Amino acid sequence: MIGIIDYGMGNLFSVSKALERMDIPYKIGDRPDQIDNCTGYILPGVGAFPDAMKALEEHGFIDFIKQKVSEGVPMYGICLGMQLLFEESEEGGLTKGLGLFPGKIERFPGISPDGQTYKVPHMGWNQLKLHQSDHLLMENVGEEYVYFVHSYVVETDEDAILYATADYHQQVPAIVGKGNLVASQFHPEKSGRAGVQLLENFCKRIVKQ
Repeated sequence: MIGIIDYGMGNLFSVSKALERMDIPYKIGDRPDQIDNCTGYILPGVGAFPDAMKALEEHGFIDFIKQKVSEGVPMYGICLGMQLLFEESEEGGLTKGLGLFPGKIERFPGISPDGQTYKVPHMGWNQLKLHQSDHLLMENVGEEYVYFVHSYVVETDEDAILYATADYHQQVPAIVGKGNLVASQFHPEKSGRAGVQLLENFCKRIVKQ
């Protein structure tokens, strides 16, 4: 059973519908006790980092997420849900994250290294570049196009967590992972075949139903 963490800032409809299409059982909870016994979790996210961290705290999910990850329970962060797993973000002033991955969230500068301006947010289809393909999450996932919408990007020196990146005037961590903790900057439920494959890999290969 997959638990979808509802803290008021996730696109629950699209994620739940994607799971339904794959016949994957799930339940949604806005408090830890509602989804405490699930075998895997999805942390979605849309909006601003500081608001999201405040909402996670108000719903009692900060310690819950950290505990589940420390116990080895699989967790998949999506979009803002991925960024929340890192140490801190500069969005709206410096805000501490969950600290489960090393790195910081910074805004796209909007100026390329050669001085050209570019659009922020990074929005639309972009191609994955695979760095690691031997993790269960990456099974049958190639260098395909997936759908991004984000103005802030992960900056990390820990290359070992990079499963795939994309290029948007700089390297963009697209899929990250460490053991049973995985995440994608893009929305898998909106990313065609590759996105469906990632969700299926997480729910049917990483998570023990």
